[in-house]
Amino acid sequence: MTPTLRLVLTASLFGLSSLLFTACTPSTPNDKTASEVEDKTEADVAFSPEIKTRQFLTQVALGREPADLIITNTTMLNVFTQEWLPKQDIVIAKGRIAWVGDSGTWQGQATEQFDANGLWAVPGFGESHKHIESSYLTPEYEAALVIPQGNTWTVEGSHEVSNVIGTRNVDFWLAAEHAGSPLKIFPAIGSATPPTVYESGGGYYGYQEMSDFMQQDLRVVALGEVMDWSAIINADNGGHQRIWEMIQATYDNRGVVEGHGMNLTSQTDISAFAAAGLASDHEVRLAEEGIEKLRRGIFLEVKHAAFDTLIPKLLEMNLQDWSNVSVTTDDRDVFATLQLGSMDYNIRNVIQRGVPTEIAYQLGSYNTARHFNIDHLVGSIAPGRYADIVLLSNPETVAIERVYANGLLAGIKDEYQLPIADIEYPQWLTETMNVGRSLSAEDFAIHAPEGQKTVQAAVLQPFWFKPDFITKSLPVSAQGTVDADTANNLIKVAVVDRYHGTAAVSKMIWQNAGPKTANSALASSQSHDLHNIWSVGNDDAAMALAANTVAELGGGWALVKEGKVVATVKLDIAGLMTSRPVTEVAAEMEHLQQQADNMEWIGMPGLPERMRFAFLTAAPWKWQLVAPYEGNPGGLVNVTTGETHPVIW
Repeated sequence: MTPTLRLVLTASLFGLSSLLFTACTPSTPNDKTASEVEDKTEADVAFSPEIKTRQFLTQVALGREPADLIITNTTMLNVFTQEWLPKQDIVIAKGRIAWVGDSGTWQGQATEQFDANGLWAVPGFGESHKHIESSYLTPEYEAALVIPQGNTWTVEGSHEVSNVIGTRNVDFWLAAEHAGSPLKIFPAIGSATPPTVYESGGGYYGYQEMSDFMQQDLRVVALGEVMDWSAIINADNGGHQRIWEMIQATYDNRGVVEGHGMNLTSQTDISAFAAAGLASDHEVRLAEEGIEKLRRGIFLEVKHAAFDTLIPKLLEMNLQDWSNVSVTTDDRDVFATLQLGSMDYNIRNVIQRGVPTEIAYQLGSYNTARHFNIDHLVGSIAPGRYADIVLLSNPETVAIERVYANGLLAGIKDEYQLPIADIEYPQWLTETMNVGRSLSAEDFAIHAPEGQKTVQAAVLQPFWFKPDFITKSLPVSAQGTVDADTANNLIKVAVVDRYHGTAAVSKMIWQNAGPKTANSALASSQSHDLHNIWSVGNDDAAMALAANTVAELGGGWALVKEGKVVATVKLDIAGLMTSRPVTEVAAEMEHLQQQADNMEWIGMPGLPERMRFAFLTAAPWKWQLVAPYEGNPGGLVNVTTGETHPVIW
């Protein structure tokens, strides 16, 4: 698609001004007469499906064409005026809303009618920042999980699967909707592809890739969370050129640039963050941090971790305009979502903390739609928008009775009502494990320099943000290796390259994490953000068995207890997701949790699931273990400076 055509379609679909449309249309040559221009016929312009739909909706609104469904007698939330309107009818045709207004006053006919007397209608909920990959489900099964909870659309922060499948990113995210799934996904292209210059996976995005994605489909709305803060602010950082190219490509195509501002709390850092064009942050933890970011025009995508700190402070300061605030989920697996909920959980929680009910639903719908310039499609119950409607018996408790998605009854109570879209995923999604060979215990051994009885070791632990790694003096075994020592809370951690067929392994000693039960290990291909295989254990053979099992599954989780595999979760789509029913995947995850509960762990009981986030190379991480790369066979690197260091010496 040419840039001109992209802008013309954007102007048409996204409701930009006629001035923009005119400016993007090729000018009439000077030698054409006015009569020749007037002779242009309607056949010269082929209307898009979007325009044809809106032409039909116009006629339905006027009562000239029949509707598919009318929902009557509901009390409806108007997010534009923040008021509950009693006795409202909602007229639906072709999956969109054609008319809203006082009950009994629409002049047309509808094929079906539902009397919603006693129920409250709110817009379908939308995630401002979520990684569907973290649910472990492909989008068609994610729909079955979250739509009954009111979530009908999601802005997908797609840098997880992007690191696996590269330029096929958008093809994957839109496949389910093209196959009939009612969950609408708006991809925010993964800026962390790769996360840093010290990592290499299945994708690389620069200016051209980002521009191509933006022009490929109007569903692509943003550049996803820009995380590599060092690359943003330091021109000598190896990732500086690439990340700024992606920002420019996003602006060139009128997209939104999303941010990741973890630990950026000073007024100076926040100002620099906003000056770079990073329009949002989902990593706010502290109340004053959130307020300072809000004051500088940064859209807040507030997760549950900040509800208790930020929300009361916003209420205390009597915030008048909440339009730059949303609530969101980010990462939550299928098992946790079944237990807690999704966006319904978030909205319910902020209501409980004192946010007015009308505003709470705005935080879960309209504000996000406006931020991403898709409020003409989602986020409100208004003509022209998708017919995503949540009917509640009690808006204060978010008690959901029915959910309509694209005008279809998609959820009753907590039960999904529609068939799952049938998708046969291609090999480029199902065969993504390229370790190269079966791993052995030797691959995980840490060999000391010959003749040494003790060594100095660089030691880390999960979520270690300090500038320097920990240094410990450790003994060398009779076999000349440095081993785990669970009695002193020391464990071995390894990262296995899954992309290049080299069977390359980085390994080192960590503390305060991992299994104490003998001959045990845990491995997963969910390893934010590059998604190599990680393995944590107290025995080299157990670590090899766990990692090999993950590779053989095509991705997922494997738990080894006393030398035997006792639980697995199969994630055979990109090593991150699976196209299987919600209950089946949740049962596997529950079994994994139960088996972990029967083991002894360092630090705390139960499965250390947060380990899948322990290999992030974004700020505020400093020293981190990554897969071996040229010039750094050990894989220990300071991801802010590029400095490398051996794991033992």
